Amino acid sequence: MTVRTVRRGAGKIRHEHRFWHAGLLILLVIVLIISIFPYFYLLSTALRPRNEIFRFPPSWLPHTWAPQNFVDVWRVVALGKWILNSVIVAGCSTILTLVLAIPAGYALARLRFPGRAVFRQLLLVTQMFSPAILIIGLFRLMSTAHLTDSPISLILTYSALSVAFSTWFLEGYYRSVPEEIEEAAMVDGCSRVGALVRVILPAMGPALVAATVFAFIWAWNDFVIALTFISSPGNKTLPLGIYSFLGQYMIEWHFLMAAALIAVVPVVILFIAIERWLVKGMTAGAVK
Repeated sequence: MTVRTVRRGAGKIRHEHRFWHAGLLILLVIVLIISIFPYFYLLSTALRPRNEIFRFPPSWLPHTWAPQNFVDVWRVVALGKWILNSVIVAGCSTILTLVLAIPAGYALARLRFPGRAVFRQLLLVTQMFSPAILIIGLFRLMSTAHLTDSPISLILTYSALSVAFSTWFLEGYYRSVPEEIEEAAMVDGCSRVGALVRVILPAMGPALVAATVFAFIWAWNDFVIALTFISSPGNKTLPLGIYSFLGQYMIEWHFLMAAALIAVVPVVILFIAIERWLVKGMTAGAVK
């Protein structure tokens, strides 16, 4: 094999790599455009005055910019109250989920007890059912307990629906932590609970962040359960409050889109703040 032949082969390989890289780049750009387009439409509509929303032919950008929609929406509806309710419900349900999932995941990973394998499989089975299938039974349960039209009903329901996945997820991380670390702490005088709190939990920050984000986003975005349980305007969460812009005879599209963008902002800030921890948490437990 001559040097010229080797150079030709290397050049051909580099050309193929460039071709595939260019193809992947084009594909990523297309996916990015498709992902961003709904938010562009939200922003474009939120910045239009009411009389321009149904103008024909439609335009990509507003002819008259109306940024005051983001200010007026706070006055026409109780947007601040809805955000506060969502923060309380999502925060409390997330805390309750972690309080239950952390010891449950540890027990599945470290302890041996009868029915352990069956219990673990049941955790996965519960994720196969849509909440819409369970909503009638959940409503009857909350109604019997006199908890309907109360944030407590949402907190308990969201925690019950997210604790199974969080437990299963944290169990995988516990299995990736060497047991020798825990045993060394117990030799030094820690109890099993003490070793969990002082040694294991401080080392599983990324996994806890991932479980927290899952539970929080699930509670923050839910609409169907809140629509079923909540009836009083003062107890509405943000997704349920945004739905109130859909009137019987008219839809306040500019306010609806402005409120929807405001609802997205806390989630975006959360993801930007914990992105590095979230990636580590989602891959935690994948290798041992």
